[in-house]
Amino acid sequence: MNLLGLGWKNIRHNPLGTLLSVTLFALGIGLMVFLFLVQKQLDDNFKKNLAGIDLVVGAKGSPLQLILSSMYHIDAPTGNITLGAARPYMNPKHPFIEAAIPLSMGDSYREYRMVGTTQEFIYLYGAGLAEGKIWQYNMEATLGANVAQALGMKLGDTFSSSHGFEDDDHAAHDHTEFKVVGILAPTGSVIDQLILTTTQSFWLVHEHTAEEEDTHDHAHHDHDHAPTMPPTLLDEPEEKEITSLLLKFKGRGFQALNLGRNINEKTDMQAASPAIEINRLYSLMGTGEQVLRVLAIVIIFVSGLSIFISLFSSLRERQYELSLMRVMGAGRGKLFALIILEGLLLAIIGYIIGLLLGHFAMQTMASTMEDAYKYSFSAWEFLAVEWWLLLGALLIGFLAAILPAIRAARMDVALIMSE
Repeated sequence: MNLLGLGWKNIRHNPLGTLLSVTLFALGIGLMVFLFLVQKQLDDNFKKNLAGIDLVVGAKGSPLQLILSSMYHIDAPTGNITLGAARPYMNPKHPFIEAAIPLSMGDSYREYRMVGTTQEFIYLYGAGLAEGKIWQYNMEATLGANVAQALGMKLGDTFSSSHGFEDDDHAAHDHTEFKVVGILAPTGSVIDQLILTTTQSFWLVHEHTAEEEDTHDHAHHDHDHAPTMPPTLLDEPEEKEITSLLLKFKGRGFQALNLGRNINEKTDMQAASPAIEINRLYSLMGTGEQVLRVLAIVIIFVSGLSIFISLFSSLRERQYELSLMRVMGAGRGKLFALIILEGLLLAIIGYIIGLLLGHFAMQTMASTMEDAYKYSFSAWEFLAVEWWLLLGALLIGFLAAILPAIRAARMDVALIMSE
Protein backbone atom coordinates (compact mmCIF):
# COMPACT_ATOMS: atom_id res chain seq x y z
CA MET A 1 0.00 0.00 0.00
CA ASN A 2 1.39 3.44 -0.89
CA LEU A 3 1.90 6.20 1.69
CA LEU A 4 -1.30 8.08 0.78
CA GLY A 5 -3.47 4.97 1.17
CA LEU A 6 -1.72 4.06 4.43
CA GLY A 7 -2.15 7.60 5.79
CA TRP A 8 -5.85 7.59 4.92
CA LYS A 9 -6.29 4.19 6.61
CA ASN A 10 -4.56 5.43 9.76
CA ILE A 11 -6.67 8.58 10.21
CA ARG A 12 -9.82 6.50 9.70
CA HIS A 13 -8.58 4.16 12.43
CA ASN A 14 -9.13 6.92 15.03
CA PRO A 15 -12.59 8.28 14.04
CA LEU A 16 -13.30 10.34 17.20
CA GLY A 17 -9.95 12.12 17.21
CA THR A 18 -10.20 12.71 13.46
CA LEU A 19 -13.76 14.06 13.75
CA LEU A 20 -12.81 16.49 16.53
CA SER A 21 -9.72 17.77 14.69
CA VAL A 22 -11.48 18.15 11.35
CA THR A 23 -14.58 19.82 12.89
CA LEU A 24 -12.53 22.44 14.75
CA PHE A 25 -10.37 23.10 11.71
CA ALA A 26 -13.42 23.41 9.43
CA LEU A 27 -15.14 25.86 11.82
CA GLY A 28 -12.09 28.11 11.94
CA ILE A 29 -11.53 28.05 8.17
CA GLY A 30 -15.28 28.48 7.50
CA LEU A 31 -15.47 31.56 9.73
CA MET A 32 -12.41 33.10 8.05
CA VAL A 33 -13.80 32.43 4.55
CA PHE A 34 -17.19 33.90 5.53
CA LEU A 35 -15.57 37.08 6.92
CA PHE A 36 -13.45 37.56 3.79
CA LEU A 37 -16.49 37.07 1.55
CA VAL A 38 -18.63 39.54 3.53
CA GLN A 39 -15.84 42.14 3.53
CA LYS A 40 -15.25 41.75 -0.22
CA GLN A 41 -18.97 41.95 -1.09
CA LEU A 42 -19.57 44.99 1.13
CA ASP A 43 -16.47 46.71 -0.25
CA ASP A 44 -17.63 46.08 -3.81
CA ASN A 45 -21.17 47.31 -3.15
CA PHE A 46 -20.09 50.41 -1.23
CA LYS A 47 -17.33 51.45 -3.66
CA LYS A 48 -19.38 50.73 -6.78
CA ASN A 49 -22.20 52.94 -5.53
CA LEU A 50 -20.06 55.92 -4.54
CA ALA A 51 -20.53 56.99 -8.20
CA GLY A 52 -18.13 59.91 -7.92
CA ILE A 53 -20.43 61.85 -5.57
CA ASP A 54 -18.55 64.31 -3.34
CA LEU A 55 -21.37 65.57 -1.12
CA VAL A 56 -24.97 64.73 -0.28
CA VAL A 57 -27.22 67.56 0.92
CA GLY A 58 -30.47 66.85 2.77
CA ALA A 59 -32.52 67.52 5.89
CA LYS A 60 -30.83 67.77 9.29
CA GLY A 61 -30.35 64.46 11.08
CA SER A 62 -27.86 61.61 10.99
CA PRO A 63 -25.25 62.14 8.24
CA LEU A 64 -24.77 58.36 7.91
CA GLN A 65 -28.53 57.91 7.51
CA LEU A 66 -28.51 60.58 4.79
CA ILE A 67 -25.75 58.73 2.89
CA LEU A 68 -27.35 55.29 3.29
CA SER A 69 -30.77 56.50 2.14
CA SER A 70 -29.64 58.74 -0.73
CA MET A 71 -26.76 56.69 -2.14
CA TYR A 72 -27.34 53.08 -1.05
CA HIS A 73 -31.14 53.20 -0.65
CA ILE A 74 -31.07 51.02 2.48
CA ASP A 75 -32.41 53.44 5.10
CA ALA A 76 -35.25 55.93 5.54
CA PRO A 77 -34.58 59.53 4.43
CA THR A 78 -33.88 62.14 7.10
CA GLY A 79 -36.72 64.33 5.75
CA ASN A 80 -37.26 66.82 2.94
CA ILE A 81 -35.71 70.14 1.97
CA THR A 82 -37.33 72.97 0.00
CA LEU A 83 -36.35 73.81 -3.54
CA GLY A 84 -35.72 77.35 -2.33
CA ALA A 85 -32.99 76.13 0.04
CA ALA A 86 -31.49 73.70 -2.48
CA ARG A 87 -31.68 75.92 -5.57
CA PRO A 88 -28.39 77.87 -5.02
CA TYR A 89 -26.49 74.56 -5.37
CA MET A 90 -28.44 73.58 -8.51
CA ASN A 91 -27.31 76.61 -10.49
CA PRO A 92 -25.56 75.32 -13.65
CA LYS A 93 -23.16 78.28 -13.40
CA HIS A 94 -22.07 77.45 -9.82
CA PRO A 95 -18.28 77.98 -9.60
CA PHE A 96 -17.52 74.76 -7.63
CA ILE A 97 -20.34 72.34 -8.50
CA GLU A 98 -20.21 70.33 -11.72
CA ALA A 99 -23.50 68.46 -11.22
CA ALA A 100 -26.38 68.63 -8.72
CA ILE A 101 -28.80 65.73 -9.01
CA PRO A 102 -32.07 66.01 -7.03
CA LEU A 103 -33.69 62.95 -5.42
CA SER A 104 -37.27 62.61 -4.20
CA MET A 105 -37.87 59.45 -2.17
CA GLY A 106 -40.35 57.85 0.18
CA ASP A 107 -42.49 55.70 -2.15
CA SER A 108 -42.06 52.19 -3.48
CA TYR A 109 -43.71 49.48 -5.55
CA ARG A 110 -43.64 45.90 -4.24
CA GLU A 111 -40.79 46.97 -1.89
CA TYR A 112 -38.64 48.32 -4.75
CA ARG A 113 -37.91 51.98 -4.11
CA MET A 114 -39.05 54.76 -6.41
CA VAL A 115 -36.83 57.75 -7.00
CA GLY A 116 -37.93 61.02 -8.57
CA THR A 117 -34.90 62.55 -10.26
CA THR A 118 -33.40 63.89 -13.48
CA GLN A 119 -31.91 61.85 -16.34
CA GLU A 120 -28.40 62.75 -15.13
CA PHE A 121 -28.91 60.16 -12.39
CA ILE A 122 -28.45 57.18 -14.73
CA TYR A 123 -25.13 58.52 -16.04
CA LEU A 124 -23.68 58.46 -12.52
CA TYR A 125 -23.74 54.66 -12.68
CA GLY A 126 -22.87 54.31 -16.37
CA ALA A 127 -26.29 52.75 -16.99
CA GLY A 128 -27.70 52.21 -20.46
CA LEU A 129 -31.05 51.13 -21.82
CA ALA A 130 -31.85 47.47 -22.44
CA GLU A 131 -35.15 48.44 -24.09
CA GLY A 132 -37.56 51.34 -24.35
CA LYS A 133 -36.54 54.88 -23.38
CA ILE A 134 -35.55 57.00 -20.41
CA TRP A 135 -38.44 58.58 -18.49
CA GLN A 136 -39.23 62.03 -19.80
CA TYR A 137 -42.86 62.91 -19.13
CA ASN A 138 -44.69 62.90 -15.80
CA MET A 139 -45.99 59.48 -14.67
CA GLU A 140 -43.45 57.64 -16.86
CA ALA A 141 -41.12 55.16 -15.18
CA THR A 142 -37.86 53.50 -16.20
CA LEU A 143 -37.06 50.31 -14.28
CA GLY A 144 -33.72 49.04 -13.03
CA ALA A 145 -32.74 45.63 -14.46
CA ASN A 146 -33.37 43.68 -11.23
CA VAL A 147 -36.78 45.29 -10.70
CA ALA A 148 -37.99 44.29 -14.16
CA GLN A 149 -36.64 40.76 -13.77
CA ALA A 150 -37.91 40.15 -10.23
CA LEU A 151 -41.40 41.55 -10.86
CA GLY A 152 -41.73 40.27 -14.44
CA MET A 153 -42.56 43.78 -15.71
CA LYS A 154 -42.32 44.87 -19.33
CA LEU A 155 -42.79 47.97 -21.47
CA GLY A 156 -46.31 49.38 -21.35
CA ASP A 157 -47.17 47.90 -17.93
CA THR A 158 -48.85 50.24 -15.45
CA PHE A 159 -48.65 50.26 -11.65
CA SER A 160 -49.50 52.38 -8.60
CA SER A 161 -46.84 53.28 -6.06
CA SER A 162 -47.21 52.94 -2.28
CA HIS A 163 -46.18 55.34 0.46
CA GLY A 164 -43.23 54.00 2.43
CA PHE A 165 -40.95 51.08 1.64
CA GLU A 166 -43.20 48.16 2.65
CA ASP A 167 -45.51 46.27 0.30
CA ASP A 168 -48.70 47.60 1.91
CA ASP A 169 -51.96 47.68 -0.08
CA HIS A 170 -53.43 50.20 2.39
CA ALA A 171 -50.65 52.68 1.56
CA ALA A 172 -51.09 52.42 -2.22
CA HIS A 173 -51.72 55.58 -4.27
CA ASP A 174 -54.52 53.98 -6.30
CA HIS A 175 -55.60 57.26 -7.85
CA THR A 176 -52.47 57.54 -10.03
CA GLU A 177 -50.70 55.13 -12.32
CA PHE A 178 -47.17 55.04 -13.65
CA LYS A 179 -46.42 53.60 -17.08
CA VAL A 180 -43.24 51.60 -17.76
CA VAL A 181 -41.46 53.22 -20.73
CA GLY A 182 -37.96 51.78 -20.33
CA ILE A 183 -35.83 49.09 -18.72
CA LEU A 184 -32.15 49.65 -17.93
CA ALA A 185 -29.38 47.17 -18.68
CA PRO A 186 -27.75 45.54 -15.61
CA THR A 187 -24.88 47.51 -14.02
CA GLY A 188 -24.25 45.60 -10.78
CA SER A 189 -24.91 48.85 -8.86
CA VAL A 190 -27.81 50.18 -6.80
CA ILE A 191 -29.60 51.60 -9.85
CA ASP A 192 -30.55 48.01 -10.78
CA GLN A 193 -32.86 47.99 -7.72
CA LEU A 194 -34.67 51.29 -8.39
CA ILE A 195 -37.74 52.60 -10.24
CA LEU A 196 -36.99 56.03 -11.72
CA THR A 197 -39.38 58.82 -12.66
CA THR A 198 -39.63 62.62 -12.70
CA THR A 199 -39.54 64.65 -9.50
CA GLN A 200 -42.86 66.22 -10.50
CA SER A 201 -44.49 62.77 -10.63
CA PHE A 202 -43.79 62.43 -6.90
CA TRP A 203 -45.50 65.74 -6.27
CA LEU A 204 -48.50 64.80 -8.43
CA VAL A 205 -49.02 61.54 -6.54
CA HIS A 206 -48.90 63.22 -3.13
CA GLU A 207 -50.95 66.23 -4.18
CA HIS A 208 -53.73 63.86 -5.26
CA THR A 209 -53.49 62.07 -1.92
CA ALA A 210 -53.88 65.36 -0.06
CA GLU A 211 -56.86 66.35 -2.22
CA GLU A 212 -58.57 63.03 -1.58
CA GLU A 213 -58.07 63.33 2.16
CA ASP A 214 -59.61 66.82 2.07
CA THR A 215 -62.64 66.03 -0.13
CA HIS A 216 -63.20 62.26 0.36
CA ASP A 217 -64.37 62.36 -3.25
CA HIS A 218 -62.65 60.14 -5.81
CA ALA A 219 -65.10 60.73 -8.64
CA HIS A 220 -63.57 63.83 -10.13
CA HIS A 221 -60.03 62.46 -10.28
CA ASP A 222 -58.67 61.27 -13.58
CA HIS A 223 -56.90 57.94 -13.35
CA ASP A 224 -54.95 58.58 -16.54
CA HIS A 225 -52.63 61.55 -16.76
CA ALA A 226 -52.04 63.09 -20.16
CA PRO A 227 -48.27 63.05 -20.72
CA THR A 228 -46.84 66.43 -19.78
CA MET A 229 -43.24 67.57 -20.08
CA PRO A 230 -42.21 68.91 -16.67
CA PRO A 231 -40.27 72.18 -16.43
CA THR A 232 -36.79 72.18 -14.91
CA LEU A 233 -36.71 72.33 -11.12
CA LEU A 234 -35.18 75.81 -11.34
CA ASP A 235 -38.54 77.00 -12.70
CA GLU A 236 -40.68 75.28 -10.04
CA PRO A 237 -42.08 77.11 -6.95
CA GLU A 238 -39.60 77.51 -4.08
CA GLU A 239 -41.92 75.88 -1.52
CA LYS A 240 -41.87 72.54 -3.37
CA GLU A 241 -39.79 69.84 -1.66
CA ILE A 242 -37.21 67.26 -2.61
CA THR A 243 -35.44 64.74 -0.37
CA SER A 244 -31.77 65.35 -1.14
CA LEU A 245 -29.17 66.58 -3.61
CA LEU A 246 -26.17 64.61 -4.90
CA LEU A 247 -23.28 66.98 -5.65
CA LYS A 248 -20.18 66.46 -7.81
CA PHE A 249 -17.43 69.07 -7.57
CA LYS A 250 -15.57 70.59 -10.50
CA GLY A 251 -12.30 70.27 -8.58
CA ARG A 252 -10.89 69.56 -5.14
CA GLY A 253 -10.11 73.16 -4.22
CA PHE A 254 -10.26 74.57 -0.71
CA GLN A 255 -13.56 76.37 -1.34
CA ALA A 256 -15.22 73.25 -2.72
CA LEU A 257 -14.04 71.15 0.25
CA ASN A 258 -15.38 73.84 2.64
CA LEU A 259 -18.82 73.79 0.99
CA GLY A 260 -20.12 71.05 3.29
CA ARG A 261 -19.10 72.92 6.43
CA ASN A 262 -20.73 76.12 5.15
CA ILE A 263 -24.01 74.27 4.44
CA ASN A 264 -24.00 72.70 7.91
CA GLU A 265 -23.24 75.97 9.70
CA LYS A 266 -25.20 78.51 7.68
CA THR A 267 -28.34 76.70 6.45
CA ASP A 268 -31.15 74.52 7.82
CA MET A 269 -29.81 71.62 5.74
CA GLN A 270 -26.97 69.20 6.36
CA ALA A 271 -24.20 68.09 4.02
CA ALA A 272 -22.46 64.74 4.37
CA SER A 273 -19.43 63.29 2.59
CA PRO A 274 -20.02 59.71 1.35
CA ALA A 275 -16.35 58.76 1.70
CA ILE A 276 -16.14 59.99 5.31
CA GLU A 277 -19.41 58.39 6.42
CA ILE A 278 -18.65 55.03 4.79
CA ASN A 279 -15.21 54.99 6.45
CA ARG A 280 -16.98 55.71 9.75
CA LEU A 281 -19.35 52.82 9.07
CA TYR A 282 -16.38 50.55 8.33
CA SER A 283 -14.77 51.53 11.64
CA LEU A 284 -18.00 50.65 13.49
CA MET A 285 -18.20 47.29 11.73
CA GLY A 286 -14.47 46.69 12.00
CA THR A 287 -14.48 46.02 15.75
CA GLY A 288 -16.95 43.15 15.48
CA GLU A 289 -15.15 41.78 12.45
CA GLN A 290 -11.79 41.82 14.27
CA VAL A 291 -13.29 39.96 17.23
CA LEU A 292 -14.66 37.26 14.88
CA ARG A 293 -11.35 37.04 13.05
CA VAL A 294 -9.44 36.56 16.32
CA LEU A 295 -11.98 33.90 17.30
CA ALA A 296 -11.40 32.11 13.98
CA ILE A 297 -7.61 32.20 14.50
CA VAL A 298 -8.01 30.79 18.03
CA ILE A 299 -10.25 27.98 16.71
CA ILE A 300 -7.70 27.13 13.98
CA PHE A 301 -4.87 27.14 16.57
CA VAL A 302 -6.86 24.83 18.86
CA SER A 303 -7.63 22.55 15.90
CA GLY A 304 -3.89 22.41 15.12
CA LEU A 305 -3.29 21.43 18.75
CA SER A 306 -6.00 18.79 18.41
CA ILE A 307 -4.29 17.34 15.32
CA PHE A 308 -1.00 17.23 17.24
CA ILE A 309 -2.58 15.45 20.24
CA SER A 310 -4.46 13.02 17.96
CA LEU A 311 -1.30 12.03 16.06
CA PHE A 312 0.87 11.91 19.17
CA SER A 313 -1.55 9.72 21.13
CA SER A 314 -2.10 7.37 18.17
CA LEU A 315 1.66 6.68 18.01
CA ARG A 316 1.49 4.64 21.23
CA GLU A 317 -1.20 2.41 19.76
CA ARG A 318 0.66 2.07 16.44
CA GLN A 319 4.21 1.51 17.71
CA TYR A 320 4.19 -2.18 16.85
CA GLU A 321 2.73 -1.54 13.37
CA LEU A 322 5.32 1.12 12.62
CA SER A 323 8.12 -1.12 13.96
CA LEU A 324 6.99 -3.89 11.61
CA MET A 325 7.23 -1.42 8.72
CA ARG A 326 10.84 -0.71 9.74
CA VAL A 327 11.65 -4.43 9.98
CA MET A 328 10.14 -4.94 6.50
CA GLY A 329 12.46 -2.33 5.01
CA ALA A 330 10.81 1.06 5.51
CA GLY A 331 13.40 3.69 6.44
CA ARG A 332 13.12 6.41 9.07
CA GLY A 333 12.32 8.94 6.33
CA LYS A 334 9.31 6.93 5.19
CA LEU A 335 7.83 6.83 8.71
CA PHE A 336 8.50 10.56 9.09
CA ALA A 337 6.75 11.26 5.75
CA LEU A 338 3.80 9.03 6.71
CA ILE A 339 3.01 10.99 9.91
CA ILE A 340 3.50 14.33 8.13
CA LEU A 341 1.11 13.15 5.40
CA GLU A 342 -1.53 12.27 8.01
CA GLY A 343 -1.30 15.79 9.47
CA LEU A 344 -1.62 17.30 5.98
CA LEU A 345 -4.60 15.07 5.14
CA LEU A 346 -6.46 16.18 8.27
CA ALA A 347 -5.73 19.83 7.43
CA ILE A 348 -6.87 19.44 3.79
CA ILE A 349 -10.12 17.70 4.79
CA GLY A 350 -10.81 20.43 7.38
CA TYR A 351 -9.98 23.13 4.82
CA ILE A 352 -12.34 21.73 2.16
CA ILE A 353 -15.23 21.34 4.64
CA GLY A 354 -14.50 24.83 6.06
CA LEU A 355 -14.46 26.32 2.56
CA LEU A 356 -17.89 24.86 1.83
CA LEU A 357 -19.22 25.99 5.24
CA GLY A 358 -18.04 29.56 4.62
CA HIS A 359 -19.65 29.75 1.18
CA PHE A 360 -22.90 28.14 2.38
CA ALA A 361 -23.04 30.66 5.26
CA MET A 362 -22.58 33.46 2.70
CA GLN A 363 -25.37 31.95 0.59
CA THR A 364 -27.72 32.05 3.59
CA MET A 365 -26.76 35.65 4.36
CA ALA A 366 -27.04 36.64 0.68
CA SER A 367 -30.64 35.42 0.54
CA THR A 368 -31.52 37.34 3.72
CA MET A 369 -29.74 40.52 2.55
CA GLU A 370 -31.34 40.38 -0.89
CA ASP A 371 -34.80 40.00 0.65
CA ALA A 372 -34.19 42.88 3.07
CA TYR A 373 -32.24 45.36 0.94
CA LYS A 374 -32.57 44.12 -2.66
CA TYR A 375 -28.77 44.10 -2.99
CA SER A 376 -27.09 41.30 -4.91
CA PHE A 377 -24.50 39.19 -3.10
CA SER A 378 -22.55 36.35 -4.70
CA ALA A 379 -21.90 33.40 -2.38
CA TRP A 380 -19.87 31.38 -4.88
CA GLU A 381 -17.25 33.93 -5.82
CA PHE A 382 -13.89 32.40 -4.95
CA LEU A 383 -11.24 34.81 -3.65
CA ALA A 384 -7.47 34.81 -4.08
CA VAL A 385 -7.11 34.86 -0.28
CA GLU A 386 -8.63 31.38 -0.15
CA TRP A 387 -5.43 30.00 -1.75
CA TRP A 388 -3.45 31.67 1.05
CA LEU A 389 -5.79 30.04 3.56
CA LEU A 390 -5.00 26.67 1.94
CA LEU A 391 -1.27 27.31 2.33
CA GLY A 392 -1.88 28.33 5.96
CA ALA A 393 -3.90 25.15 6.55
CA LEU A 394 -1.12 22.98 5.10
CA LEU A 395 1.45 24.77 7.27
CA ILE A 396 -0.62 24.16 10.42
CA GLY A 397 -1.06 20.49 9.47
CA PHE A 398 2.69 20.18 8.92
CA LEU A 399 3.62 21.91 12.21
CA ALA A 400 1.09 19.83 14.15
CA ALA A 401 2.60 16.62 12.74
CA ILE A 402 6.31 17.49 12.96
CA LEU A 403 6.95 16.33 16.58
CA PRO A 404 4.97 13.07 16.25
CA ALA A 405 6.79 12.45 12.92
CA ILE A 406 10.22 12.96 14.55
CA ARG A 407 9.26 10.62 17.39
CA ALA A 408 8.07 7.96 14.90
CA ALA A 409 11.33 8.19 12.95
CA ARG A 410 13.48 7.90 16.09
CA MET A 411 11.68 5.10 17.94
CA ASP A 412 13.74 2.08 19.11
CA VAL A 413 12.51 -0.79 16.92
CA ALA A 414 14.42 -3.52 18.83
CA LEU A 415 12.99 -2.42 22.20
CA ILE A 416 9.39 -2.22 20.89
CA MET A 417 9.62 -5.63 19.16
CA SER A 418 11.04 -7.26 22.33
CA GLU A 419 8.16 -5.88 24.40
